[in-house]
Amino acid sequence: MDHVGPPRFVSVGDTVELAPWDPDPAASYRWSLERAPADAAVTLTDRPVQQVDVETPGTYVFALDAPSGTHHQTVRCFSASGERGTRAPPGASGGARDAPGDGDAGYPHAERGDARGRPRVRLDGHREGDEVVLTATPRAHPESAESAADLDVVFALDDRDALSADATTVEGRELRVPVSELDGRERVHAVAVGESGHSVADAVAITRDGDAVSVERRYDAPDWAADAAYYEVYVRTFAPDAAHGETLDAITERLDHLADLGVDAVWLTPVLANDDAPHGYNITDFFAIAPDLGERADYERLVEEAHARDMKVLFDLVLNHTGREHPFFRDAYENPESPYRDWYDWQESGEPETYFDWELIANLDYGTLDVRRHLLDAVDEWAPLVDGFRCDMAWAVPDGFWREVRARVKDHDSEFLLLDETIPYIPNFHEGMFDVHFDSTTYASLRSVGRGDAPAPAVLDAVESRRESGFPDHARFLLYMENHDETRYRVECGRPASLAAAGVLCTLPGAPLVYAGQELGQLGRRDAVVWDPEHTDDALLAHYRRLLGMRREMPALAAGGDLRRLDYEVVEGDDERVVAYGRVAPDATASGSDGDPRDADAAVVLCNFAEGSATVSLDVDAAAVDAVTGDALGGDAVTVDDVVVLPTTPDALAARAAPPGERL
Repeated sequence: MDHVGPPRFVSVGDTVELAPWDPDPAASYRWSLERAPADAAVTLTDRPVQQVDVETPGTYVFALDAPSGTHHQTVRCFSASGERGTRAPPGASGGARDAPGDGDAGYPHAERGDARGRPRVRLDGHREGDEVVLTATPRAHPESAESAADLDVVFALDDRDALSADATTVEGRELRVPVSELDGRERVHAVAVGESGHSVADAVAITRDGDAVSVERRYDAPDWAADAAYYEVYVRTFAPDAAHGETLDAITERLDHLADLGVDAVWLTPVLANDDAPHGYNITDFFAIAPDLGERADYERLVEEAHARDMKVLFDLVLNHTGREHPFFRDAYENPESPYRDWYDWQESGEPETYFDWELIANLDYGTLDVRRHLLDAVDEWAPLVDGFRCDMAWAVPDGFWREVRARVKDHDSEFLLLDETIPYIPNFHEGMFDVHFDSTTYASLRSVGRGDAPAPAVLDAVESRRESGFPDHARFLLYMENHDETRYRVECGRPASLAAAGVLCTLPGAPLVYAGQELGQLGRRDAVVWDPEHTDDALLAHYRRLLGMRREMPALAAGGDLRRLDYEVVEGDDERVVAYGRVAPDATASGSDGDPRDADAAVVLCNFAEGSATVSLDVDAAAVDAVTGDALGGDAVTVDDVVVLPTTPDALAARAAPPGERL
């Protein structure tokens, strides 16, 4: 960890943070510029954390003199065109903004160099005799006039490793390195570059152990995470009858319900000490469990019991701010000479910086090494106990810090998950930071469709927009229709639409999230979950169990599989409220799988958001059995109440899919 991180790839006009990793706040650090384009103007200060504006294309090499020696940070800056986002600096609106929620996508984050029309790239490698061959596969933006053949590829070695560029050979889209030049682990990065800008970088690690050589992709999600079914537990209302200090134990007692539902990963809202706000996001101690929930031993037992049921546990990591009741903030606020004064961002009025109208928090200043050290220690405290972090307000924490967190946790556990919450999502966050991303675009589309404000096929457009915005094909997404910040979908859109939306969550590319009580018909956003069977929606619960069970068993519904538009006709019903699409498994064979139809390599999905049934004509050769219910379906048309999934073959879908230009 004693370095400054991987090379950075940015566009003209971006700001790059330079910071020492694993810092010692008492040590001395100094940055200098060793290389830059001839006409570049770069201003550095004597602070250990720098914010550098990059205005000229080319290669920059910064050097950090640290107690352990000199470390280098390479920055490659590319020209960019197209739509670019801008970041409003903290406090630009007096420190308060309208709070997001209920579908409002008004978070004030930067798109950080994300340009419409960006290409994509994938980097793979293998051993070939006495060499390792890395191949970059670029893809043009779906709406670009450019083709893949028009794109350039730029390779970059990692400043943290010993491999020299002189030891490598680059021919077009291949980089070759002799095995004899490898020493331990070497990391290589690749970027696709076109007229519309540059791609999110991809990376691999080459590891040599004696004569054995392996090549590992660095930015793929953990195998378990990409296709997991997630469940959000809002900790203070999930077990409403628990006494003070017994909540974690009571949640543990409910794990069997989640296991029976088909949950693979449980995300608990913050469990740390806080200012007693019910949501728990105003942290007052990053190292202590909230007393009203229980003790650390109770939390550890909850994790152990979840693991015993083959479920992962996600810790809600809050790093943008502390609560104003945090003792460090109280001291800083009351005493201008406080050693914690530099820990926080301040407005000219003397009040702390914050976002929206959140008056009970104070934003941390990442330009202070003590802050970074404190939060890294908190990461080290909790990462060994859990399987991943759900990262709150990821857009409000410096990119470079997330890169350091990733390196820190992945070096100890390559299967550790980093899940970001950003609204809207940020493609650059897949570049050495996060594995899985909240799909806020599909969420918003599901809401619009559910209300009747958009036609049902808009959900397919939402999935397509992932690539349009610049996400690489290997990026993975969390699909949700509600969470603790949003009105319940059923309240806003009605029960029939909620049944169809559940079908979409479980059949589109991505991993579905169920929010506490969603499967029971809960109507209140953060109300106490009603567990009494006399007041729960048993039919809805059965619906979720069927969908999650089917999704687990059908290769066609895997997150990495293809999504295909289909030609279909709504013979009876509201054609604006019906959508049909095809899914194909990642490693599908031409003819599909034999045996149980749920093992099929392809499927046709039909969802009806309207009340009542719809009859849909599909000229696709598919099984006459609904994989959701197991019911036999007859006739040339399919009747859909909410969701129907029909096993088929890739060949059958290929014959009836929309033209290739319209595929997703």
